[in-house]
Amino acid sequence: MNRWTRRAFIGAGTVAGGGFLLGVAGFTFAPGRHSLVSADATSTGQLTTWITISPDNTVTILIPHCEMGQGTQTALAMMTAEELDADWALVRVQEAPALDAYANGYIVRAAGGHYVPAVLGRGVDYGAYKVAEWFGFQVTGGSTAVRGTGEYGMRVAGAAAKEMLVAAAARRWGVSASECATKRSHVTHAASGRSATFGELARSAASERVPTSPTLKRPDSFTIRRTSPRRLDIPSKVDGSAKYAIDFTTPGMLYAAIEIAPVYGGTLVSVDTGPADAMPGVKRVVKLEEAVAVVADSFWRARRALAALTPEFSDAGHGDVSTESIFAAFDKALGAPPDVSAHAAKVVTAEYRAPFLAHATMEPMVCTAKVEGDRAEVWTGVQDPLNARSTAAKALGFDTANVRLTNFMLGGGFGRRLPFTFDYVDLAVRVAKAMSPVPVKTIWTRENDIQHDYYRGAALSRHAGALDGSGMPLAAHSNYTGGGNGEAVFMPYAIGEMNAHEKKAEHPIRLGQWRSVLNSQHGFFKESFIDEMAHAAGKDPFEFRRGLLGHRPRFKAALEKAAAMSSWGTSLPSGEGRGIAICESFGTIAAEVVHGAVSPEGRLRVLNVYAAVDCGDVVNKDSATAQVEGGIVFALSAALLGEITIAHGRIVQKNFRDYQMIHIADAPSVVTAFVRSDAPLGGLGEPCVPPLAPALTNAIFAASGARVRELPIKNTPLKRA
Repeated sequence: MNRWTRRAFIGAGTVAGGGFLLGVAGFTFAPGRHSLVSADATSTGQLTTWITISPDNTVTILIPHCEMGQGTQTALAMMTAEELDADWALVRVQEAPALDAYANGYIVRAAGGHYVPAVLGRGVDYGAYKVAEWFGFQVTGGSTAVRGTGEYGMRVAGAAAKEMLVAAAARRWGVSASECATKRSHVTHAASGRSATFGELARSAASERVPTSPTLKRPDSFTIRRTSPRRLDIPSKVDGSAKYAIDFTTPGMLYAAIEIAPVYGGTLVSVDTGPADAMPGVKRVVKLEEAVAVVADSFWRARRALAALTPEFSDAGHGDVSTESIFAAFDKALGAPPDVSAHAAKVVTAEYRAPFLAHATMEPMVCTAKVEGDRAEVWTGVQDPLNARSTAAKALGFDTANVRLTNFMLGGGFGRRLPFTFDYVDLAVRVAKAMSPVPVKTIWTRENDIQHDYYRGAALSRHAGALDGSGMPLAAHSNYTGGGNGEAVFMPYAIGEMNAHEKKAEHPIRLGQWRSVLNSQHGFFKESFIDEMAHAAGKDPFEFRRGLLGHRPRFKAALEKAAAMSSWGTSLPSGEGRGIAICESFGTIAAEVVHGAVSPEGRLRVLNVYAAVDCGDVVNKDSATAQVEGGIVFALSAALLGEITIAHGRIVQKNFRDYQMIHIADAPSVVTAFVRSDAPLGGLGEPCVPPLAPALTNAIFAASGARVRELPIKNTPLKRA
């Protein structure tokens, strides 16, 4: 899997020698999913191509999403190849370059594109593209790639290309297009026995009229989707040839280590550069407004020299901020628990707390930049190359067109490399500008990464519920701080009165999008509370939930599947228990059952996790299963151990010594089942995170009688009652 550059792309088109370049109307994804035209990109320089079919019958698919371990590029290629009827063995993938023509507006469709009438689809796509182009969005995030770009972009491109190839074959043979068939990158005419490869037809197909409404396949005719071909990014990761931003080198490159003001908003007051200047290999100490960097001929030398400095930073007036002061403000903002029905036979109240969390990606933040005159080149790994390019241009005071950005595979993202979090790009290009024209790679240490993140927000939530005399819920109300939205606070249950109200409490800790965003906190809150209501009603937690889901068959089916997978209701040894939770996020319903054990001394072991997932349909089952498993393990680590704390305005944790992760020995067995439905495609990168924490804490209660209302779980004693 390689990256297209402008020069390489034009060169590839020239080498194709009559290959078929299918673009999208002069704009990569606009002015609509039906406006596909053959492009003379090799002569005009337009990089508007989705699909390249070369004479040797190779199909190259250009993808406007990054690869960060989630398998998106393979899934999108499968969706394209399915509609094209391409031979999967002949399919290649390239990541689209960071150019305005590849701004991705199709992700907007993921937020409800299936509700757009077909007659309006073209206009919606064009408008979304123009907005994306204006703001410079080429984002991978929010579990939008397959359900947005794939469903409304790549499928249509593949279907349109196939119809053009068939039309070219029919014209060549003097037969009706309806008499022709496609299979494995060939067009055939059974009556005459004639056959041609897509590559042989490419040149003539390029002159065919572009269909405005190509026919898409019915699911029962899929031959590539719903299978599990090997992911296209895996071989290079196995043999070590995959390139990440941290691997990048270029002749003459120097290295920078950086220390940033420990309190967000702080500035550099003073620093004596003498100790670093005198050390071997040091080229320069660069002073920035909020940081100091040492540039040297190796990262080791840069880091050692930086450690010799004692910079003084201001605290931006936030020196008295602490975890305790933030939660005290949360407590004050929330006030008393919400009121519930005066006719209740029983009132249930509870308070839940979730901490700040870091992303802690495997690859720390890294960016290489070369600034020469009024132009710059940037090499990094981000979830939005166009937005990162804009960030670099703004930091340098350059026109965006004068910045060229190359994006690499990401060693993890989870939201840390999304738009508006590109501080590492901003800092790196400013360091490089000071060293112009020499290229400089700025590498963040793990300490930089942990202490200067855009954190998952901390939150506090107070709940009150009402039960009637038979144990049926009458009301479930909550007040919360720390952020929320309609999806995050939504509960699918048939309860007469339900509401959730946010109470504002500001703090200076900078926040960002973390895997599953606000659903991660609210999944824990709402599914813990519904479990407490079930126990207060004297009812089985699964049966209690199921009884409230009769009006929502998808939720009910997923819940029942997870329960059946876990053998819910069968007896367990003393000290073991099962907990269940169900959440919807990013268009996907995930029900999870955790089976855990608590020893008499309070030691927790998570034995099994069972996940029933309704994402509508699955493109690549192996990749989909891996996303479920990855989300569960990610959430488990956070639930058990994850916690960022603040003292004197700065982050306390520095590295994996004090911001811990679970080890492989702690990982449970995970069993996954997909519940196919007729719902639109949902996401998979994030939806299995929110149910894990409540399912686990509910299992702890079943096993030990200890109710965990604060994360991480390590902070709550678990000795069995």
